[in-house]
This record gives sequence, structure tokens and C-alpha cells, in this order.
Amino acid sequence: MIENKVHFRSGGFTLVEVLVASTISAFIALVAVSTLRAITTSATMLDSTIEAAAEVRFASRMIRTDLVNLYRDKDQKNTRLIGMAGESGDVPSSYLVLYSVGRAKARSDQAEGDVYEVEYYLAKDEEAEDEEGQTSALMRRLWPYPDEEQVEPGGVVTVIAENIDVFEVRYFDGEEWADEWPEEMQTLPQLVEINIVAKQPGRNDMVMESITVNLVRSVGATAGAVEAGQQTQSSEQSSGQSSGQSPTQGPTSR
Repeated sequence: MIENKVHFRSGGFTLVEVLVASTISAFIALVAVSTLRAITTSATMLDSTIEAAAEVRFASRMIRTDLVNLYRDKDQKNTRLIGMAGESGDVPSSYLVLYSVGRAKARSDQAEGDVYEVEYYLAKDEEAEDEEGQTSALMRRLWPYPDEEQVEPGGVVTVIAENIDVFEVRYFDGEEWADEWPEEMQTLPQLVEINIVAKQPGRNDMVMESITVNLVRSVGATAGAVEAGQQTQSSEQSSGQSSGQSPTQGPTSR
């Protein structure tokens, strides 16, 4: 009589099966970690770009508001808009000072008028440095007691944008663009173009904002002069720059 012997396998996995399962699990975990890291890096870069763009947009809108509310007087000597070209480190930079009408006080605890001396310039940020060295910040000085005879400028200085690589202001007189508008000029420019470029730390990507403010619409400028200025400005802008038009309302009366 032949006996049939049946061999039953005891519970558990063989060593080969365990090794295969461990390898597959490790591979899946590696892919998941890499994907999560890539998503986190992308989100961080996106947040950095959004933050830089918001700062640049905020600064350009503030400058545009001050230009739109430029203080005008029947005596041209009491109206001030000065633009000079200089350098911030090795990078060309602009300097802009003007009289502007505003309601936001420089010092909330002191009595002030509504005409302010406003200055914009690029300065080295002593506290912030990137891999390439010191960075620059766009500064705004607000002085409630404008006086042309004052030797040392006073007022409250604030940082309105950080990591700014380029701050450029140009002026259109009706025929051509200029990098400076000296104090000796007896009239105002028709158009003012502001270009701000922010450099993101650790990256080669730049955030750029370009706007054009029309200073002559509120004083009876002809449409032909305005269109000529806009066409010239458009032809001279480099590709990739975005240009915005200023509000049409005139400056606030004193």
C-alpha cells in the first residue's frame, strides 16, 4: 500500500521574498521623498517670486502715487522734481526727489502740512547679504518741512523694497528720453518712466516692473505729445518689460 505524503509549508516568507519586498519598499520611499522634496522646493521658489514681485509692485505704485500727486505752484520755483543718475556699487542707479501732496504723516505724533519732500534712492543693505555679497534696498525719505535751502536733508527714511538690483528713472521732454532731470530745468517732463528690477537671493531669476507716469495730461497737454512719448518709450523698452499707464486724475490740490 502506497502512502501519499503531503508536505505543508510553514507560515512566513523566505529570505528572498523579504529582500525583494524591502527593495521595492525602499524604492517607493525614495521616490516619494524625492517628489516631496521637489514639491517643497518649487513651493518655496514660487513663494519667493511672489514676495519679490509684490515688493517691486508696491514700490512702483508708491512712486507713481507721489508723482501723480506732484505739488504744482504758479511759481515754478516752488515746484520741485529733480532726477539724477549715479551708481549703487557697480550698478547704475537713479536718484529722484520731488515735492508731493499727501495725507499720510511722516510722524503721527507731530503736526505736519500736506506738502512733503519725497526722495527715492538705492542704498546698500548693511544687514542682508547673498552669495554674491551685499544686496541693495530701495529707500524712501519723507520730509514734512521742504526747504530748498536746507543743507542736510531730514525726514523719515524707510525701506520699501529689498534685494533691488536696478532702480532706473528716465524722463521724456516731448522729443527724447533723458536719464537726468536737473534742478536747472524750468519745466516738468511730460513722461516719467520707472524701472525696478529685484534680484532673488540664490537664484538667477529677476523680477521686473516698469511703469510710465504722465505728468502733462492734467495741465492741458496735447494728445499728440502724449502719444509720441508713449510710442518712443515703447520702442526703447527692452523685450520682456511690462509697461503700465498712470491714473488720469491730476494732483491733489493743496
